[in-house]
Amino acid sequence: MHCSLLHLYGVDIHERNTVTPFSSGSKSAQRTRIGGPLTLLLLTAGLSACASAPHREPVPTTVPDQFSSTGVDRLADRWWHSLGDTTLSRLIEQALADNLTLKVAYARLDQASATARRQKAGRFPSIDLQASASRTEQSDDSPTRRDFTNLSAGAAASYEVDLWGRLKSLSDAAALDREGSREDLKTAAISLSAQVASVHYQLVEQRAQLQVLAAQLQLNEQVLELVTLRFRRGQVKATDVLRQRQLVESTRGEMSLTRSRRAVFEHALAILLGRPPGEAVVDSSTGRFVPLPPPPQTGLPADLIQRRPDIRRAYLALLAADRRAAAAVAARFPRISLSAQSSTSGAEVGDLFDNWMANLAANLMMPLFDAGDRKAEVDRSRAVATERLYSYGQTVLAALGEVEDALVQEHHQREYLDNLESQLSLTRDLVARARDSYTSGATTYLQVLDALRTNQQLERSVLSAKRQLIGLRIDLYRTLGGGWEMPSLN
Repeated sequence: MHCSLLHLYGVDIHERNTVTPFSSGSKSAQRTRIGGPLTLLLLTAGLSACASAPHREPVPTTVPDQFSSTGVDRLADRWWHSLGDTTLSRLIEQALADNLTLKVAYARLDQASATARRQKAGRFPSIDLQASASRTEQSDDSPTRRDFTNLSAGAAASYEVDLWGRLKSLSDAAALDREGSREDLKTAAISLSAQVASVHYQLVEQRAQLQVLAAQLQLNEQVLELVTLRFRRGQVKATDVLRQRQLVESTRGEMSLTRSRRAVFEHALAILLGRPPGEAVVDSSTGRFVPLPPPPQTGLPADLIQRRPDIRRAYLALLAADRRAAAAVAARFPRISLSAQSSTSGAEVGDLFDNWMANLAANLMMPLFDAGDRKAEVDRSRAVATERLYSYGQTVLAALGEVEDALVQEHHQREYLDNLESQLSLTRDLVARARDSYTSGATTYLQVLDALRTNQQLERSVLSAKRQLIGLRIDLYRTLGGGWEMPSLN
C-alpha cells in the first residue's frame, strides 16, 4: 500500500521519475494550469486511505500558452555553438571539464546516489554472520585441572514486511533526490557556460576599450599640441591649454581603470576554468564581438518547463516530499518484522555441526502512545510538501519571467545600440567641423572640447552597448537552456 498525496491533486507521475506537470487543455483555453491543473489543495487534504485533514481552498498557478515573441532558428542544445565563436567554445569546454564548482556538483550527485542505494537496501533482508573462539585455562597443576575450549558460529537475518509502503516511499524519495541532484548538475553546467561567456565578452570589451582609449589619447595629445601652439602665438588663452591637458589626463586615468577591469576579468575567467588567477587562459590578441545570429525559437512555455533542469529539480523535490509524507503516515500503522537466527558451538571444529540451534520469530509493533510524536511528523512532512509545491510554482513563474525579460531587453537594447551608433556618426561630423572652425578661428575651443568629449564617450558607450547586447542574448540562451547531458566524471 503506497499513500501518495500528489495523485490526489491531479499531478501526473510516470515511471522512472518522468513527470509531466503541465497539460495543454482545450483549444479555447487561454491559459494552462500547473499540474493539469496544478491546484494547491494543500497536501494536508488527503490520503483518503491513510488519514484525513481539513480541506483548504485551491490556489491555482497559471502560465501563458506562448511567449510574447519567438525566433526562427532552432536553439542548439549546447547553445554557445550558435554564436560561432571558436574561442568561446574552447573556453566553455575547458570549464565544463575542469571547473571546481562543477566538480562539487558531481560529488553531491555521487552522495545522493549512494544514499539512494543505501535506502533501497533497507527493503531487503539483512543477514549477518558471526563466529567466536575462546579458551579457558586453570592456573594450578592439580590432577583435576581442566582446560576449556569453546568454538561457536551463527547467522542472523532480519526483514521488515513493508505492509504500508513506508520503506518503498523512503526509497522512492531517495531515488528522486538522486535525480534532483542530477538536475542540479545540469543547472550548474548551464550557469557555468553562461558565466564563462559573459566574462569572456566582458574581457573582449575591456580590450576593445583600451584600443579605443589609446586612439583617443593620441587624438587628444594632437589637439593639445595644436592648442599649445595657438597659445604660444597668443591666439587662445591658457585656460584652453589647461582644459585640453585635463582631457588628456582623464583619458590616461580611464585607461588605468580599464586595465584594472581587464585584469579582474582575466582572473575571473581563469578561476572559472579551474586555473590559478594569474595564469593566462586566452591569448590577448584573440577575442572579438561576434555578430549575433537571429533570435532562437523560444518554444512553448510548457516545453520550457519540461526542459529546464532547475524546474525539473523543483518538481522532483516536490515528489520526494510527497513520498516522505506518505512514509510518515505509514509510520503510524503497525509494523511486522521477521527474524531468524541459527547458531552452533563445540569444543572442536568437527563438533560445530553436531549441536545446532535455530530460532524463527515474527514481531508485531503497534504504536500505542507517543504523546503526538508521529502525528507531529506527519504534519511536518505535509507542510514540507506544501512548501515544495509553492516553491515549484514560484520556480516556474521565475523561469518564465526570465525568458520574457531577456526577450524584451534584447529588443530594446538593439534599439538603444542603433540610436548610439546614429549619435556617434553625427558627433564624428561635428568634431571634424568644430576642429576646422577652431583652426580658422571661427569658433571657440569650448565647442571643440565639448564635441570631443561627446564623441569619445559615445565611442566607449557603443562598445559597452554591444557587449550588453551579447550578454542579453547569453541570458536568453541560459533561460532557454537544457536538453544536453553531462558526462560522468572520471
